[in-house]
Amino acid sequence: MRIIAGKYRGRKLKSPPSLQTRPTSDRLRETLFNILSPRIEGARFLDLCAGSGAVGIEALSRGAAHATFVDRSRKMCALIETNLKALAIRDDAVFVVNSEAQAFMCKCAKKETKPSLTVGLLPCCAPFDIIFFDPPYSTDYQAVLDYIGEHATRMLAEGGVMIVEHHRKKDLKEDFGGLKRYRILKQGDSCLSFYGTDPE
Repeated sequence: MRIIAGKYRGRKLKSPPSLQTRPTSDRLRETLFNILSPRIEGARFLDLCAGSGAVGIEALSRGAAHATFVDRSRKMCALIETNLKALAIRDDAVFVVNSEAQAFMCKCAKKETKPSLTVGLLPCCAPFDIIFFDPPYSTDYQAVLDYIGEHATRMLAEGGVMIVEHHRKKDLKEDFGGLKRYRILKQGDSCLSFYGTDPE
């Protein structure tokens, strides 16, 4: 994998060794950030189910102020740390959390985030300007999306967006509590669903 644009453009990232981890393709990542480009500068970015951290690192490369990376696998968190260190990304711009997605969001809602594996010293709690959620396609998305929707105004900053990557055959609801879908983009077998609290 490589970083597509911005400060770290062209730099290579270490990839997950396991086939059980499905990185977001370079092409889909490029499409995603073309859409997000007006929002990236200075944004607080959450890469949920981060894998190698490629999406959050791409956000930092393009000008995000801070990125929080969450993954349930300690090996993936260690891989994210390796990629961050290889790029010499400032410690105060990142936070790596070893946690299940829903458990992390619950702690965020309660302002109780105490990750067991971290890089950086800044609080990684919500609200975020951009949340990118990309779990394994076989995952039940419902519980996490329902929870974030229930606490949408705490999780997302005003005008914030949540993007969910999913298989094109997986139908997600138009609404999850306070989250409303306003765009869906299909590319190959993957889809990106865009949700906001005030998409109008």
